[in-house]
Amino acid sequence: MVITVTLNPALDKTAELQDLKVGALNRLQQIRTDVGGKGINVSKMISALGGDTIATGFVGGGSGEEIVQTLERMEIPTDFVKVQGVTRTNLKVLDKGSRLTELNEPGVSVTEKEVEELLQKIARIISRDTIFVLSGSLCQGVDSEFYARLVRAIHQQAGRVFLDVDGEAFHAAVKEKPEFVKPNKHELLEFFGLNGEFTMTDLQELCRQLMAYGIPRMALSLGAEGALFFDGNVCTKGAGLKVNAHSSVGAGDSMMGAFAYAADQKMSWEESTRLALAASAGAVTTIGTKAPAKELVESLLTQVKIEYKEKC
Repeated sequence: MVITVTLNPALDKTAELQDLKVGALNRLQQIRTDVGGKGINVSKMISALGGDTIATGFVGGGSGEEIVQTLERMEIPTDFVKVQGVTRTNLKVLDKGSRLTELNEPGVSVTEKEVEELLQKIARIISRDTIFVLSGSLCQGVDSEFYARLVRAIHQQAGRVFLDVDGEAFHAAVKEKPEFVKPNKHELLEFFGLNGEFTMTDLQELCRQLMAYGIPRMALSLGAEGALFFDGNVCTKGAGLKVNAHSSVGAGDSMMGAFAYAADQKMSWEESTRLALAASAGAVTTIGTKAPAKELVESLLTQVKIEYKEKC
C-alpha cells in the first residue's frame, strides 16, 4: 500500500490557445478539469499501473468535495481531513508552441486543530513497510517543519518515506533521512543556494552531497534530458524518451508514482528506474494532469535507454 499526502490539492483547469496575449482578450479552447496536487497525481499514476494507494491531506468547500468524488469514481480510496477553507483551482494555459503558463491560487488556509487532525489520522494508518509519499507545497497555516515531523512519526513505526518537496520544507525534512527523494534540477540547485549552468558531472556531485545527509536512494529529474538515479554510490543516467510531448505538467509526479509503485511491488532498482522513465515520458503525452495508461507505459518501456552506470 502507498499512502500519498497532499496538503495543497487543487482542481487543475487546463486550456489551450494559439498565443497568450497579455492585457488583451484570450479565447480558451480544449478546456478540461482534473483533480490535482502532487500527491494526488502520484496516486493517479499508481492506480493506473494497478497498484493500491490511498490519498490523504486537506480538502475544503465544493472544489474539495469534487476532488473526493472524482477520486472515488477513479476507484482511488481517500481519507482527507475536511477543512473550513476552500480548495484552490489552478489554471494552466498551453500555447501553440506548447509553452505552459500556470496561474495557481495560494491554496486553502488550515488551523492548528486541522493540522493535528491530519497528523493523528496518518499516525493511525502507519504500519511496517507502508510507503508514504510526501509531496507538494505547504498550505497556509502549516509551518516548514511539518514534513520533518511527519517523517519522524512514520519512521518511528517503521514506515518508509518518499519525499518530493522544495524550499525550507525540503531542507528540514531531508535531515530526517527519508528513504527516497526526487528533486528536479532547479530544486537541487535551490537547496545548495546555486544558480547558473552546471554539467552532468557537477549535478552528480551535488546529488552525492545531498545523499550524504543519510538518504539511500534518489532521482534527479532532468526533463527532456532524462534523469539521474542514485542507489548508494552507484549512479545511473537514463536518457529522455522521444515522445509526442503535449505538456510537462505531472511528469515528475508520474515518475514518483512509478518509483513508489515499484517499491511496493518489490521490483529491483533497475526495473524501478526503467519504469520511472517510461511513466514520466508517458505523462508528457497526456492532456492536463491525466496519468498515462498502463498500456502506454509498458509500450514505452521498450524505448528506455540507459546511457551509463558508474560508481560515484
